[in-house]
Amino acid sequence: MSGDLKQLQHKLQIVFQNRQLLKQAFTHASYVNEHRFSQHQDNERLEFLGDAVLELTVSEHLYRMFPDRPEGELTKLRAAIVCEPSLVKFAESLEFGKYVLLGKGEELTGGRTRPALLADVFESFIGALYLDQGLKAVNAFLHQHVFTQFMLNGKLQTTDFKTELQELTQHHNMGVLEYRIIEERGPAHEREFVSEVSMDGRALGQGTGRSKKEAEQQAAAVALERLKSLNE
Repeated sequence: MSGDLKQLQHKLQIVFQNRQLLKQAFTHASYVNEHRFSQHQDNERLEFLGDAVLELTVSEHLYRMFPDRPEGELTKLRAAIVCEPSLVKFAESLEFGKYVLLGKGEELTGGRTRPALLADVFESFIGALYLDQGLKAVNAFLHQHVFTQFMLNGKLQTTDFKTELQELTQHHNMGVLEYRIIEERGPAHEREFVSEVSMDGRALGQGTGRSKKEAEQQAAAVALERLKSLNE
């Protein structure tokens, strides 16, 4: 097991019983092709499994969270969470890219930051975690690192307020945005973050959340409302 993957386990606070599964989840086919005489296995089969596990766990989460919403709405919400752009964001937020074993050619062509590769690695990690520790562990991981990114004021939201704010300020040449965490409160298992977004040093809005990203999204939403009201 590489030191990097030990570091990843420490960061995620997840210890794999079968560490080979974790290594396989981060092994790209290009690496296996360049090490044909080794015992390495690529992550494609785990990706296949992880895709199905994600569909199930996200579907169950939405089914329980929104008992009154029709099937069509639930399908749209699920699609927003399991689509490639969202999976890429999750992988990037956890810095999965830097742990991937790549072939030299793939490395040289920027494979480590390629969206499709990052989305696949996220799915393969989910597949590995499911095989190693079951659905309960997968659900706990998703609640901590995925579902919170779509929560705002206790509701599921699929609007990326940070991107919307960025596009608005750039379109009107308003200034440079900066996010910073100004407060962390509560015990470790119930941590709450307070984020502030400013533009050229002027505070635009604050937000709170169970994760830094949720707090930043809420701060961006507040800033958007403020800027839109000023322009009305």
